[in-house]
Amino acid sequence: MTGLKDPKSRLIFALDVPSLDEAVSFVQKLGGSVGMFKVGLELFIKEGPAVLTAIRDHSDAEIFLDLKLHDIPATVERAVQSAAAHNVRFLTVHCAGGEAMLKAAVNGAGNSGLQILGVTVLTNLGPDDHREELGYRKDLTLKDLSVTRSGIAKTAGCAGVICSGLEVVAIRENFNDLLTVVPGIRQNKNGMGGDDQKRVITPKRAIQAGADYLVVGRPIRDASDPKAAAQRIVQEISEALSDTK
Repeated sequence: MTGLKDPKSRLIFALDVPSLDEAVSFVQKLGGSVGMFKVGLELFIKEGPAVLTAIRDHSDAEIFLDLKLHDIPATVERAVQSAAAHNVRFLTVHCAGGEAMLKAAVNGAGNSGLQILGVTVLTNLGPDDHREELGYRKDLTLKDLSVTRSGIAKTAGCAGVICSGLEVVAIRENFNDLLTVVPGIRQNKNGMGGDDQKRVITPKRAIQAGADYLVVGRPIRDASDPKAAAQRIVQEISEALSDTK
């Protein structure tokens, strides 16, 4: 679906840090090396809208507000209206809330330019979690669930979905006009399986599968040189895009 030509614009850095000072430090280091900054629950609850202002003050990158809203439709609609006033590019709403809630989120965004992304299945969940802890049918795979929820997001008018890179191909086959935003990015096998992320993928494989955006946190944040780490991922994205031409 994407018309994104600049590999850097496809890279979203997750500002998963506990304070405004740390967030600003990373924005200053990475502002010219990534296309967007993601602000999640930890940072937004701690610092509030001030962190969004700080990102704009120190960078030209876009902002992704990752709050994974999940509540009754009226509450979600009003929350999205409030978020839209902050001039951010993306906001997440959990697909598990159902079609009516997702439609309410889209209605809340209105014509503000804010794009709603539906969260399909969190990437820290594996098949055992899905079957044993969440109570879904044993014959329903995570891929099936992700595709089903992508369909709900599409019907509700969402701009795209958050999904594992392992499910991008299946989503593309069914809903090619949805944006696919992929977290759980690890650059090599040594970085896979060592943390709470279970359904992970390399930048190259994700782009080759058709991902529009990659959300990267720890591989950049924990690197000795975060800027160089971001630039390596952008280079890998560029190479993957060349391979798919």
